[in-house]
Amino acid sequence: MSKLLHVSASPRAEASESLAIASAFVEAYRESHPEDEVEHWDLWDGSLPAFGPAATGAKMAVIRGLEPVGEEAEAWRGVLAAVQRFVGADRLLFSVPMWNSGIPYVLKQFVDVVSQPGLVFGLDAETGYQPLLAGQGKRAAVVYTSSVWGPDVGPAFGTDFQSTYFDDWLRWTGVTDVTRIRHHPTLTGDVEDSRQTALAAAREAAKTF
Repeated sequence: MSKLLHVSASPRAEASESLAIASAFVEAYRESHPEDEVEHWDLWDGSLPAFGPAATGAKMAVIRGLEPVGEEAEAWRGVLAAVQRFVGADRLLFSVPMWNSGIPYVLKQFVDVVSQPGLVFGLDAETGYQPLLAGQGKRAAVVYTSSVWGPDVGPAFGTDFQSTYFDDWLRWTGVTDVTRIRHHPTLTGDVEDSRQTALAAAREAAKTF
């Protein structure tokens, strides 16, 4: 039995295009993998810890080989719980709307919380970063949506720092088997056609995910 973790970054609930497409993926996944566990992590539900002074102090202590204490230790326990929730999944689904050419700030918070030394990455002075999730058979599917930017419009309509950043982060962790599902109708495109194409792609991808 495998576990699929759906991490959603939109606060728009039923009005969210990315969440609707991801939900279609999940529905098809459940049908094709009835024995698997499926968990939804809504990053807006308050369960994602902050990564402020105490947590960063704990991280630097760990990097130096020390044990966090006091307030830093308490913050670190919350970070470790979030990391385990992330790395404990065999399959990862991310629904990612574009905000200001990039990703929602809560998803960047997620990245900063779970990207921890000795758990998700290592660092060697000679060879650089080491992706600690590599070789574990993890797969990811990412739903990328935007309403203004699109691959066929000019720079006046924005730049894709959304998928370029997030794809690179996944690679950095060691997750390189990535399926991308896109919905970018732009301001003058056929929204319904783009939506239906993305929904179909999501359902098809989920069958063998």
